[in-house]
Order: sequence, then C-alpha cells, then structure tokens
Amino acid sequence: MALIPRAFGNSVFDPFFGSSIFDPFENLSASLFDRAFPSFDKDVSAVANTRVDWVETPEAHVFKADLPGMKKDEIKIQVADDGVLSISGERSKEKVDEKDNYRRSERSFGKFFRQFKLPANAKAQEISAKVENGVLTVTVPKTEESKKKSEIRTVEISG
Repeated sequence: MALIPRAFGNSVFDPFFGSSIFDPFENLSASLFDRAFPSFDKDVSAVANTRVDWVETPEAHVFKADLPGMKKDEIKIQVADDGVLSISGERSKEKVDEKDNYRRSERSFGKFFRQFKLPANAKAQEISAKVENGVLTVTVPKTEESKKKSEIRTVEISG
C-alpha cells in the first residue's frame, strides 16, 4: 500500500516497507528547457543541450563541446565557404534488455547540430580538432594580422 497516492507523481520503492513513497526531489534535475517544452523528445533535447564554449585567445578561436561517451567517428566537423563552422553528430541509444526495469532515464540520445559564424580573422583552412575525456576541442587559428598588438596613441583634446 502506498503511503502517498501515486497521483502526486512517480514514486520510489522503499525496501524497508515494501511500498512506494513520494520523492519530493524527483523533478529538480529536469532542465529549464525540459520544463518549458515537456512535449519534446529526448532526442530533440539532445540538440538543445549540447553545450559549447567559444573562447578567443590571442592566437586562435577555441570551441569546446561536452560530448560524453562519444567517439571521434560519431562526430562531424565542417566549415562552409562562407565561414560557418558546423559541429554535428549522433549519440546512439543503448540497447535495453527487456528484463531491466528502469527507475529513471535521464541521459539524452539522438542527433545534435551546432553552427557558429567565424569572424574574418579566422583561418578556416587550418582548423584542428581532438576529443579527449568526453570533450571535443576545435581550434581555429587566427590570421597573422590579427595577432599583432594594436598600437595605442593618445589623442590631444583641443579647447
């Protein structure tokens, strides 16, 4: 017999009483995107949840994407003639044994696709990429002119 009716949401199994009890923290892990668009599939949220950092250093533009569990052959990086960098891939769904009873399934799967317009100082033909510990790092070197320090001069104010 349940201590709190199941109408209050999913419950967890209590091994001491052999019944289901209410889990007040069950929905706290849901992302804002999932709460705003609850009808989206997990494969759609995989696209929205692929996080990418873009850092500009004096030498290059560096993109870092969290892609846990993905191999390099599952990731595709392209650069268009108009200077658009595209990072895409597909996280495959694991095969599930029908005997298993999932208590919670939160990991996303499916395709992801992100695009970035590279600035004029990017050397698109010299892009390099690597995957290490679930993090994809794409490095786009800058042109030599953009690496030069700009000269600062003081302007006299008249009047």
